[in-house]
Amino acid sequence: MLLAHLVAAVVGPILVRSIGRNAFYLLATVPGASAIWLLTHDPRALADAPIEQSVPWIPAFGIDLAMRLDTLSWVLAVIATGIGALVLAYCARYFKDTEAGLGRFAGVLTAFAGAMVGLVLTDDVMVMYVFWELTTVFSYLLIGHYQDKQASRRAALNALISTTVGGLAMLVGLLMAGYAAGSMRFSQIVTDPMWADAGPYLVTAMVLMLTGATTKSAMIPTHFWLPGAMAAPTPVSAYLHAAAMVKAGIYLILRLAPALTFLEVVAGILVALGAVTMLVGGWRALRQTDIKLLLAYGTVSQLGFLTAVTGLATHDAILAGLAMLIAHSVFKAPLFMVVGIIDKQFGTRDLRVLSGVWKVAPVTAVIGTVSAASMAAIPPLYGFVAKESIYSALWYGGGLQRLLLIALVAGSVLTVAYSWRFVKGAFGRAPGAPPVAQPSISVLYWLPPAIIAVLSVGLPLVAAPLEEALRGAAGVLPDTTQEVHLVVIPHLGVPLLASVVTLALGLVLCLIAKPFQRFQKAVSPQSWAGERALDVIDSERGFRRILRATDSLSVAITPLFQRGSLPYTLGTMFVVLIALVTPVALTQSPVPDNLVLFHNPIELIVLPVVVLAGIGVVRSRRRLRAVFLITVTGYGAALLFLAAGAPDVATTQVLVETAMTVVLVLVLRRLPLHFSRRPLRFGALARWAVAITTAIVMCGAVLYAADARYREALGPGLIEPAYTEGGGHNVVNVTLVDFRVWDTIGEIGVLLVVATGVASLIFVTRRERPISRVRDLDDGSTSIWRRRTDSDLPQNVLDFDARPDEVIGDNRWRTWLSAGLTLAPERRMVILEVITRIGFPMLMMFSIYLLMAGHNLPGGGFAGGLVAGLALALRYLAGGRYELSEAAPVQAGLVLGTGMALAVSAAVLPLLFGGTIFESATPVVHVPLLGELHFPSALIFDLGVYLVVVGVLLDFLRSLGSQIDLQQEAETDAR
Repeated sequence: MLLAHLVAAVVGPILVRSIGRNAFYLLATVPGASAIWLLTHDPRALADAPIEQSVPWIPAFGIDLAMRLDTLSWVLAVIATGIGALVLAYCARYFKDTEAGLGRFAGVLTAFAGAMVGLVLTDDVMVMYVFWELTTVFSYLLIGHYQDKQASRRAALNALISTTVGGLAMLVGLLMAGYAAGSMRFSQIVTDPMWADAGPYLVTAMVLMLTGATTKSAMIPTHFWLPGAMAAPTPVSAYLHAAAMVKAGIYLILRLAPALTFLEVVAGILVALGAVTMLVGGWRALRQTDIKLLLAYGTVSQLGFLTAVTGLATHDAILAGLAMLIAHSVFKAPLFMVVGIIDKQFGTRDLRVLSGVWKVAPVTAVIGTVSAASMAAIPPLYGFVAKESIYSALWYGGGLQRLLLIALVAGSVLTVAYSWRFVKGAFGRAPGAPPVAQPSISVLYWLPPAIIAVLSVGLPLVAAPLEEALRGAAGVLPDTTQEVHLVVIPHLGVPLLASVVTLALGLVLCLIAKPFQRFQKAVSPQSWAGERALDVIDSERGFRRILRATDSLSVAITPLFQRGSLPYTLGTMFVVLIALVTPVALTQSPVPDNLVLFHNPIELIVLPVVVLAGIGVVRSRRRLRAVFLITVTGYGAALLFLAAGAPDVATTQVLVETAMTVVLVLVLRRLPLHFSRRPLRFGALARWAVAITTAIVMCGAVLYAADARYREALGPGLIEPAYTEGGGHNVVNVTLVDFRVWDTIGEIGVLLVVATGVASLIFVTRRERPISRVRDLDDGSTSIWRRRTDSDLPQNVLDFDARPDEVIGDNRWRTWLSAGLTLAPERRMVILEVITRIGFPMLMMFSIYLLMAGHNLPGGGFAGGLVAGLALALRYLAGGRYELSEAAPVQAGLVLGTGMALAVSAAVLPLLFGGTIFESATPVVHVPLLGELHFPSALIFDLGVYLVVVGVLLDFLRSLGSQIDLQQEAETDAR
């Protein structure tokens, strides 16, 4: 199921691009098929025998892709997939083919559906957190779909920050609980006996986990993000904010119920928070004139209702809460869809303008009215059945639960009132407003909400079997009273009386709607409170005030430590390092007892040269001299590596130093020839003091770190596994592409980011420019590094090449390089061109050799990629930017992306053959004359590393080379 959603999300944009909005029907088949598969399972059987599957993911941390389908996850998964399929089908008529970003929207919405399914099915808390945050990120993208609208961007950011902060708190709580239980499985954590005598540690863990639940389900004080999220397209509201995302918090409370039942104080706080949220949401709903905002605040109220009930963590409360959760999904989703139809067809959601909708759109009005009636708990609709079960659970629960019943009855009275306000405002007559025009609403437009709304009528018919199924989810808690039943015709008693009172008072509130609105306006803080009081009372204003204060604090603090001065920043880092290390170093002996001064006599020659080069760098005033002296220190380090018996590391060091020298020389073209003088002697002395002290501290730290070993070195133990498991004799390369492959993929990811960052600094207007080839140029129209018009050069320099018309006979006119003639004659070097012509193919062949031989001999993808990149640098230095384009007529981004894709595919491919991530295989091929050839699967990953390194250097040459060429030529032309 999860893989199907992932594939659908990836191909969704392609389908939309191909067949337009009708692609949503194809995408709807994925969650639809998932819902059908789920419905083939008996939820009663799942209560006793859950379906479990587990695949090791990160064994070192005990993290598995563990999935568990029990009754609770079955209910939530059916809601997420069933309503998700219908919402996707609804999108096919809601949007037009010309909608901007429709393909992206389709992919993200499908991905969100998959993330929600994964969230409710996973049993591993870390994997659950991954899906939890995926829903947060996807909802951010969906809420901010209208990128050109400030309201959408602000609403998306509010939702992202609010839910992410809660999610991080939840993660800490999950880790604390998992550590205490000795397991990362939800099913084991919540049923562990430790909760029976929970101390402050476990109470803190529970509070942190519930923080995530309450922010996700929009409880006070973070409830403001949900109404703000109504800036999203209506299908997003119908799915994320009615049936899916906001239910994640309620799901977490239900999942934690077996542990929460032992923490009465925490449960009491959660219940009170839910009750207050229900009252505030209902109160605010009655003040809205936008019918979508009215439903949004109604959703806040209903979520508070659900939180208050499920927070009790009793058998009957969980049963009733689950019943109400289903009811809320089946009446709120079609209500939002109806609002979407009204908005699209009549161009407004203002109930003061909508007039006579029921006459021109009777089917839509019936769907909305039935769903609103279920929301108001009008019998015999399913909303009434579910709410009656909650009243029964609270009444028969006794004690403080009866006090909660009074609060929830008050909130339900408001629910009846705003349900009527919605029906009257959306479908009735608006005084003084002209009747709306006759719309054209296709059957496929109103059919999805109609199918969901039918459940409000049909579910009461199967109340008994539904109750039996839901008892499987409530069965994890002790069954003490069992007074709650899902029935259409309840027994006479206090719960039924509470329902009658709710409807009666709700009707009264409908009748006195206008006086009550005036009363609300009079007591509203906006009428009497000042700005400071509103910042305290209004959660959204307070949230924005906190963000502004954080911004102001960061603006005040950042200049103290980051002044834009590289010496100051480095000096601060070094001083902190010295301050942290020196006190510890003073407690150690001056020199370790096992210190060896040198291993190889060559060190006595190399080290003085490196030291002198380092001093020369600091003393040099010319930037170019400093660059070459730095390169000397790098080559010296490579010699030390080679003397220590590390040819792989030495080779890589030489290649990296060479590549960095080329890059630095290219950068120097935009910098002054000399470093600036520092007139203050105190500043120079301070720099010398920091530098020398840092050197002493670093050398001492390395010495003592080497002396601190208390276990055997890992190196000797890797030699045999490198051949038996990795299939190679080169332990260094096998370690990089097999044993420590996660480190390597992280490192090439860093290279990717660095290349992107460098290019972004140079390419001001766009990431990459079209590649210009020599064949696209007009003869004689281009001359790189143009000479000045007043240059006095000999004629033989200007006639460096023979022209085609000067060649006698059938000899073909050619130059040493493909783009040699694009350089100004005085900029060309025949020796360099000849060397490049001969050396480039040899270097490329050598790079391929290093790539292929690296598994058994010194080399590998990193070294091979560096050699290939240096070969491209040679072409550029000899022939300019057009020569580089002839050598590599591809965009650097394509090379980088292909390399990263190959590296990732090396991780995924073994899964298709029943293996694990990055599992290695070494097939042997018998070739005549050549004999046995070994092709380790790690070669695919190494090839990805090779391409990433080539892409990075190509990106540097294009940005720091070609682009700076263009800038310099533009400046020359301007002069």
